[in-house]
Amino acid sequence: MKKLFVFASLLVAVALLLSACSSQPQASDLLGAIKQRGYILISTDPNYAPQSSLNPEGKRPADTKCPSDALTTAEMQGFDVDVAKAVGDSLGVETCFATPGWDTLTAGNWANKWDMSVGSMTITTERQKVLDFSLPYYYTPAVVAVGKDAGVATLADLAGQPLCAGVSTTYETWINGGDLGLPASSIYAQPPAGVTSVPLESDQECAQAIASGRKDFIGYVTSATVVEANIAAGMPVVKLGTPVYSEDLAAAFDKSSTLSTESLRAEVDKLFTSMHSDGRLAEISQKWFSADLTQAPK
Repeated sequence: MKKLFVFASLLVAVALLLSACSSQPQASDLLGAIKQRGYILISTDPNYAPQSSLNPEGKRPADTKCPSDALTTAEMQGFDVDVAKAVGDSLGVETCFATPGWDTLTAGNWANKWDMSVGSMTITTERQKVLDFSLPYYYTPAVVAVGKDAGVATLADLAGQPLCAGVSTTYETWINGGDLGLPASSIYAQPPAGVTSVPLESDQECAQAIASGRKDFIGYVTSATVVEANIAAGMPVVKLGTPVYSEDLAAAFDKSSTLSTESLRAEVDKLFTSMHSDGRLAEISQKWFSADLTQAPK
């Protein structure tokens, strides 16, 4: 009889514990959900050095809260990675990384698969239809680069030639003569007549293709930071002329998120404002670009 009483008592205790767990209030917004779970899942590009790339020496911590299909800060490196980590630190949670394709990211409707993007995304009017943006955390010039043996010296020499760019990027839009959705003052040059685009998964792959001997395009359009990193890595490419337009780069949030992103965006804006003011963003920029790209072009 005593054993039955003890067993019954244990059943009651377990039932009370399960009841307490199930009655935990659900978060009313995305920020609350992030704090409850203890990590934030941020999308970025694993092949976009020096902004973000896999860390060849990084080892996944055994005690990470990151989902098994997400990457940890130890496994990633770069400017965007450091900025994303600062976001997680400011919220008191671990930063984890998702790596969706760029066209998937810019299309919006993320189905709650990740919380936000810190991936050097340019603010454009078209993207603002499906995404919300933070204030810019840095600014970069877009440039054209060509293979060393391309035999061209000026932008005009590219007339009628194929150029590579990452799919669904502003670089591809510029090549195709489309509306960049940028202020007129941020656009410095139009594409030469008759140029055509060869889209790849990312613009970094354009440089890698040239280095491997691919010949179906003469050059590529991307951020000046990427071209400088390509040259520093010994790739056979050169920057052509001056920038063709300037990009305001910001964190992005999905308008179709099931939970409101308003409070999360407010916290990120607060953080970026503070990091601009106290020089932390400039310090991270100097670390990865050897230049301060956190000041808006004048």
